[in-house]
Amino acid sequence: MTLSQLRQDARHDWWRGATIYQIYPRSFMDANGDGIGDLPGITARLEHVASLNVDAIWLSPFFTSPMDDFGYDIADYCDVDPMFGTLDDFRALVDRAHELGLRVIIDQVLSHSSDRHAWFQESRQDRTNPKADWYVWADPRPDGTPPNNWMAAFGGPAWTFDARRRQYYLHNFLPSQPDLNFHHPEVREAHLDNLRFWLELGVDGFRFDVVNYYFHDRALTDNPPMPRERVHPGNPQSYQFQRHNIEQPENLAYLERIRALLDEYPGSTTVGEIAGNDQLPTMAAYTQGESRLHMAYTFDLLDSTGDATELYGVLARSSELGEDTWPCWALSNHDVVRSATSWGEQRALLALTVLCSLRGSLCLYQGEELGLPEAELAFEDLQDPFGINLWPEVKGRDGCRTPMVWDESANGGFCAESGAPWLPVDARHLPLAVTRQEADPDSLLNRVRELLKLRGASEVLRQGDQQLIAPGELPEDVFAVLRHDGDKRVLCLAHLGRGTAPATIAPDALVDGIAGWHSLALPGMPVPEMAGRALTLTPGRAAWLELR
Repeated sequence: MTLSQLRQDARHDWWRGATIYQIYPRSFMDANGDGIGDLPGITARLEHVASLNVDAIWLSPFFTSPMDDFGYDIADYCDVDPMFGTLDDFRALVDRAHELGLRVIIDQVLSHSSDRHAWFQESRQDRTNPKADWYVWADPRPDGTPPNNWMAAFGGPAWTFDARRRQYYLHNFLPSQPDLNFHHPEVREAHLDNLRFWLELGVDGFRFDVVNYYFHDRALTDNPPMPRERVHPGNPQSYQFQRHNIEQPENLAYLERIRALLDEYPGSTTVGEIAGNDQLPTMAAYTQGESRLHMAYTFDLLDSTGDATELYGVLARSSELGEDTWPCWALSNHDVVRSATSWGEQRALLALTVLCSLRGSLCLYQGEELGLPEAELAFEDLQDPFGINLWPEVKGRDGCRTPMVWDESANGGFCAESGAPWLPVDARHLPLAVTRQEADPDSLLNRVRELLKLRGASEVLRQGDQQLIAPGELPEDVFAVLRHDGDKRVLCLAHLGRGTAPATIAPDALVDGIAGWHSLALPGMPVPEMAGRALTLTPGRAAWLELR
């Protein structure tokens, strides 16, 4: 399928209910033997991605960068870092993805750049140059300390002193990631130009990193403290309500500018990452109506462990915010512990089955289709500054970023056996390699393919409405959601208990007006036992009932 065919597709809302496959370029496939994944490597493996029955890929950053934060510190927004390839390699990747019917979403890190970016290099020269106000600069307090109490995500103050300007600059993350000043109109326009550059190259949308971090309070007001019981020990910013450094009202107006640009490219889409203190209301506000983001995600499910009550609570809070919002749910990504570890390795298929039952779009992280658990690394193997700074209490994000395993060779087929991958391959991953699972029709890989095909073929599951079943109406540890579209209804059940006690469920007691039902054939899930008008579900099993 060509780009023009994709953009002429009458269903410009393809993203609604779509499944997006996230690729972390450094760790997907190394085509040139340097131990680091690259764009040609991704292109060579796109057939595997297409075989999963997903709709799109999301590429984490591949732009020019000193890699202090592995691409989330961009030094040139409109070029490819040489370690990943060239712009021609990117064009070839997009062309091949479109041939396979895959749309391409790329990361955009707008809130901050690298301190090596030409914009910042000019800005820090003095207080009068043309880009002097492109970043957030502030004078010290009279005693020389930072302008306020804002904290950085990686620890310490969110301010670093620059001797040349005799001012502090703001960085919500590493000191080498200075925050851009979105109050400056030229900054806003520069980023719209950046987005247009990639749209013209054929991308189908953007994932916006920390999309609620663009604007700051001009008065630099101190953030209030967070109650101690709500502090997350692995996140220094959680000691404060991030009331003034992020989520300013001007953000919404800029999202509308972005949406207007994407509307010029039919079929393109946006997904925003929402971080901060109260994420679900922000997600609702940022995806409200037809003039802001198409969809967004929070860390509420990314931090889940598969507890039925916890899961219901997240979804209930989300539904209370109204139907005029579209979430993009995920259980794993490049920033959190892999879902096969957080939910339990024996429950990897169950986790994805539950994910596929939810209203919204889905994101599948590379290796999740294989059931890869979180890798264990020694301190000397760490690359992530977050883990290095906070070790051993916080191990960082390297455990979910180790190379993809394509075969059972020493480096998992990610790079040549004689080479050294940028992060070591966990030996526990090798028996889960693609080649091993391809040969087994009952493997997780093949069941995930069937599961995503089943969901993709169902308009009820892709785009239908959702009604949650409260825990008080269900046996302990059972999660249930009713999906419906007109007179079509599917009741999705999952026993999330970790014990041995089965649960007896009477669908008539949960949903009114049922004449009957039949159980859809869920991959890897036996048809539940029936006794009259009730069914029995054992722990670790799920059932989807098509109601009549």
